[in-house]
Amino acid sequence: MGEVEDTTNPSSISKKKVKRFWEWAIAAIIFRLILIFFFPHNLSQLASRPELSTPLTSLRRLAEGYWLKNQALISPYAGSMYHGSPLLLSVLGPLTVRKIDGQSSHILCSLLFVIADFIAALLLRATGQKLQSVYLRSLKSLGLDKILEVSEIYASGDISALFYLWNPLTILTCVGSSTSPLENFLVVLSIYGACTRLIPLAAVGWVLATHVSLYPAVLVIPVILLLGYGPDAPPKKLFLQKNSRETAKSSSDSSLQHVKPNTDLASPSFLWRPVILFLLWASAWSIYIMVLCGISVRQYGGLQEMLKRTYGFILRVEDLSPNIGVLWYFFAEVFDFFRNFFLLVIHINILFMILPLAIRLKHRPCFLAFVYVAICSMLKTYPSVADSALCLGLLGLFINELADMHFSFVLFCGYVGVNLLSPVMHNLWIWRGTGNANFYYATAIAYAALQIILVVDSTSAMLNHDRWLRKLITTVT
Repeated sequence: MGEVEDTTNPSSISKKKVKRFWEWAIAAIIFRLILIFFFPHNLSQLASRPELSTPLTSLRRLAEGYWLKNQALISPYAGSMYHGSPLLLSVLGPLTVRKIDGQSSHILCSLLFVIADFIAALLLRATGQKLQSVYLRSLKSLGLDKILEVSEIYASGDISALFYLWNPLTILTCVGSSTSPLENFLVVLSIYGACTRLIPLAAVGWVLATHVSLYPAVLVIPVILLLGYGPDAPPKKLFLQKNSRETAKSSSDSSLQHVKPNTDLASPSFLWRPVILFLLWASAWSIYIMVLCGISVRQYGGLQEMLKRTYGFILRVEDLSPNIGVLWYFFAEVFDFFRNFFLLVIHINILFMILPLAIRLKHRPCFLAFVYVAICSMLKTYPSVADSALCLGLLGLFINELADMHFSFVLFCGYVGVNLLSPVMHNLWIWRGTGNANFYYATAIAYAALQIILVVDSTSAMLNHDRWLRKLITTVT
């Protein structure tokens, strides 16, 4: 049968597999560098693509805001160009004006985004190894060792990391003059910190991700569940069911009146100490970031102006330029009298889904984070393909549990079709004049439909996996 390995320890994979992972990972980085240094003029055209750059993530808008602040000596939020964090101006602004080989470009920013992608992939790999370790340990404690013998357990961390690095959407976002790679990195950092219970890391990742793009605020629930319950595991009732069956079996075999239950099968209870520490760290980081922002914009209206121009801009959907979302066309057509009502309805849709999903998937907080990211990528006001890149990267963490998804092929073909048709429809509408807004908006509706199918199908597959484990426990005992 060949070399035997310890299947309960994901870190014991063969050196050949580890070497292969690093080869593919380094190749992905080299591919990005080739695109950046050898095709700079072609890549500069990507900065204007609505699928890649949004009013919040456009590097061109950031460069404009930096120029207004440092050259014109006026507020970076003057006009309608820049609506991001003032901290991004301080970090990325100087890189947009420096020159390489005599060319004024965003090459330095692109190199920073390459580093962010690479570190995010490594964090995804480490998160996958942690999740797989807990998954295998849970199967062993439930007496389901036969699963490890008859089924192949894939290295979910490696698959997730490589899928994220080689996803065409991730590559285009990285080299397409968009700040989205930094946002994705912060989200992955928060999930990794919570999964490994590195509380300061989880807090700074969540606070910065929320500060930059607002929507990661909903990830506070999966982060708290990760810190309280630990990484994803089968439902607690499976452990209780196994414990009760073994106790009953031992009682009948030994004819004893009192048998001590097997405490090794008990699922861990909720721990409040790491949650409280996380809330304290998150509060401290939030205050620190607000102080820095206040210092940065104290001459231009202070924090009130910054919040109005950033979070207010996101929530009020002030920019109706085309994107791959479904809101720009809707609010371009709706009457102003009903605008506030529909704004409230659309934003509250996300909040309505948070609590029921958290109750049903509290035993799988990492998967819950993936579901939240997928929902936000569908309902956020200014989405881009970077949201799908992050969502699909997180999906790779559950390659073993979601092996029975019914619409995988449909989703794959749908994503390929939408991403190919979107620039075509945009060209027909904007440049050739042979189409209209409905052409492009149809691809946005198709994209939203694919996100809905992905969330429903993956959640159904995960719940079916838990039911399958329950049936196996019944047959084994």
